[in-house]
Amino acid sequence: MTGRILLSAEQLEAGIQNGGCLVVDCRFELENPDEGRRAWLKGHIPGARYAHLDDDLSSPIEPHTGRHPLPSTANFARFLGRIGWTEDRLLIAYDDGPGAFALRLWWLMRYHAKPAALLDGGLDAWKAAGGALEAGETASPSTAVPDLREDPAMTVDTAELAENLESLTILDARGSERFTGAVEPLDTRAGHIPGALNRPFGSNLELNGRFRDAEELREEFDDLFEGKALGSVVHSCGSGVSACHNLFAMELAGLAGTRLYPGSWSEWIRNPERPIATGP
Repeated sequence: MTGRILLSAEQLEAGIQNGGCLVVDCRFELENPDEGRRAWLKGHIPGARYAHLDDDLSSPIEPHTGRHPLPSTANFARFLGRIGWTEDRLLIAYDDGPGAFALRLWWLMRYHAKPAALLDGGLDAWKAAGGALEAGETASPSTAVPDLREDPAMTVDTAELAENLESLTILDARGSERFTGAVEPLDTRAGHIPGALNRPFGSNLELNGRFRDAEELREEFDDLFEGKALGSVVHSCGSGVSACHNLFAMELAGLAGTRLYPGSWSEWIRNPERPIATGP
């Protein structure tokens, strides 16, 4: 599994059998934050630990931040120690299927220079392959808190984005209705950052929730960016979570080197003086 970022259910099962991986369940519902943990307790991949988006993969909201600020490196390191992660075990994340929440954990591992992978198709794919489930708490002996260092070069903050709107290429992973401002169920203002392109993260998936062919993805991203440098691409969404999906899809397609705007739309609109756009 070394070097892979996307694993099939069969590959995951082999990793579990040889003890070379640590599986983490990232199921979550924005409207009902406790539902993911309840679903994990009801049934999960054997041995899977649980990561809560708000408690483990984010830090508390502050007046200037978006809805899911990045966790501090110290807190993320303590989380990894608490779930028993060690350097010799590949962390493999999954959620209900699309990967929108699991890829937040995948990206955080990469942000701290640690390898990780995603279960393609999530729990649905595991069950479709005949994988067993177990219920209840998972025995999770803690390990030493790892020594982590984040890589700030992988992110763009609001100040940098605001100063470079004309030179950066913002790719928004929200659905088209939220991007255009037709609807806004989560945030106080509707629309998008001026100049942003829209690619709903579901565009990366087949109907069964698994990732599309890497060459197809590459062709679509190449057409979308029209020759723009990869280093100019910044991924955004509502709160910096599903934005990781497009970033992952680009890496899967061999288009590495793009960056994340962790604050995303929900942080951009904190200052009413920042410009917004509506429509396509």
